Amino acid sequence: MPVANEVTMPVLGVKSRYSTRAALHRTREVGRILGSQGLGVAAERSGLRRMLVRWRHWPELPPSLAHRLRVALADLGVVAIKFGQMLSTREDLLPPEYIAELSTLQDAAPPVPFADIRRIIEQDLGGDEDGPFASLDPVPLASASIGQVHAATLRNGAAVVVKVRRPGVVEQVELDLAILRDIVDWVQRNTEFGESYDLLALVDEFAYTLRNELDYLHEARAAHRLRAAFGGDPRVVIPRVYHSLGTERVLVMQRVTGVKVTDVATLDRLGIPRRVIAENAVHIFLREVLEFGLFHADPHPGNFFVQPDASIAIVDFGMVGRVTDATRDHMLRGGLAAIQQDAEELAEQLFALGVAGRRAQRAPFERDLEHVIGRYGDWSLRDLSARTVVDELSAIALRHRLMLPRELALFLRVLVMSEGIGLTLDPDFHYLEYASPLIKQAWVRLHSPRELARRVAGSLEQGMELGIEFPHRAERLLARIERGELQMTVTHRGLETFTREFQRMTNRLALSVILAASVVALGMAAGIRHVPELEPVVGWIFQFGLLFSLVFGVIVVWGIWRSSRRH
Repeated sequence: MPVANEVTMPVLGVKSRYSTRAALHRTREVGRILGSQGLGVAAERSGLRRMLVRWRHWPELPPSLAHRLRVALADLGVVAIKFGQMLSTREDLLPPEYIAELSTLQDAAPPVPFADIRRIIEQDLGGDEDGPFASLDPVPLASASIGQVHAATLRNGAAVVVKVRRPGVVEQVELDLAILRDIVDWVQRNTEFGESYDLLALVDEFAYTLRNELDYLHEARAAHRLRAAFGGDPRVVIPRVYHSLGTERVLVMQRVTGVKVTDVATLDRLGIPRRVIAENAVHIFLREVLEFGLFHADPHPGNFFVQPDASIAIVDFGMVGRVTDATRDHMLRGGLAAIQQDAEELAEQLFALGVAGRRAQRAPFERDLEHVIGRYGDWSLRDLSARTVVDELSAIALRHRLMLPRELALFLRVLVMSEGIGLTLDPDFHYLEYASPLIKQAWVRLHSPRELARRVAGSLEQGMELGIEFPHRAERLLARIERGELQMTVTHRGLETFTREFQRMTNRLALSVILAASVVALGMAAGIRHVPELEPVVGWIFQFGLLFSLVFGVIVVWGIWRSSRRH
């Protein structure tokens, strides 16, 4: 039996552990904000009007829809802001003007009262008001939509930062995710854009990432893994995580200081060589991707602090990307194919990475890659920028309705942002020229006899385990078949559109039959109308039938006209 407050929200059509009133209130708030930013007309044209609320008057569509969208997302709160930031990395899905606007979204929020922060610390860490801290600064260092950061000192004198999750943010996020998923589901089923991309998978990945950001234990594990992976690398500083003081709502880390990586004036005043900083940034990123398979995916300047020896301290590990061995291999093979101007092999590796939309056609895709390679084939790595390469690939992906996997999109975003930091530090810094030897070294290392032997040994071990387990698994499978317990799930794509069109066609056919029958009935009524005994009744039936036929005739003609316009 369902709990009392678990309802199906009529407006959204999804299950949620929130009251109908809360769902309706939030949905109306979404509609109000969209309308206030001039997005009412856009929502109406896209069909989202029926998903939100009814407005008597929609404001006129403003000239810059991308700008209004960014303002609306900022007003909608944490889920919309995070979703907009995620979309700003998807140059394969949105035109450049939208990417430029969404890239400026800032994740900031009014500070939570310090009394609430103290209460959460006391509940999660125990002790008195300040818990395990000798001092806790009531003025936050930063306040974002998910959490708030305060400076503190442990009782042993260690300087730390305390990150505390905002009260009520989990409930708000879950409600907004339900609304977002239902809207995207409607878009995917009713628009050409939705039919071209697997938008629900994109939303599910976004929801998974956002829920990880809400769990500070996840961030603590990511920071710990990177700190252990870099080990004694003198070019990078990863702050220590105090696991004994960590919960889902509270994260305690070593406090690191330094010069903001883009503060060129201070770096010059301190005599820290900017070229070395740029090289260190590339070195760190490539080691994360090519060696560890785990990289910091939020490389804006506020998360990087330069130390006096030109090493870089990294903070905020809420967003990380992962690269599997197979993905890394395809990326390296694709890079080598581009250097060798082999468009066919480059297309093969990109498709192997999952860069394929529902309507992707390989031959035109390869031709576009050949044109790009031909245009830049004679350029040296010194003259070619990562920004140019990513822009070209994104334009091709957008044109062919390709959809990059999340990890690849994150990788390209970090690549471009790290190049931008390098150029800010040293305008003569050539990212790809410096990175090329490191990439080749990674290729040699990943395909060395020792590495290949390790991978072969792992495959043999898995094969032996499968051989040992196979008879037992086969026996269980046959037993399930004999008992009739084996079920098969078939996933179809594109059948919903055909079913809807077939249903519309059947409805129009039924209306046409009814219309024809009513016309025949009118003819029969006209033939017997002059019988004196039946004339009053027949006259009334004739008038009703005429009105009925006119209404149904208009409906049938209107449906046929709309269908012809749509197709």
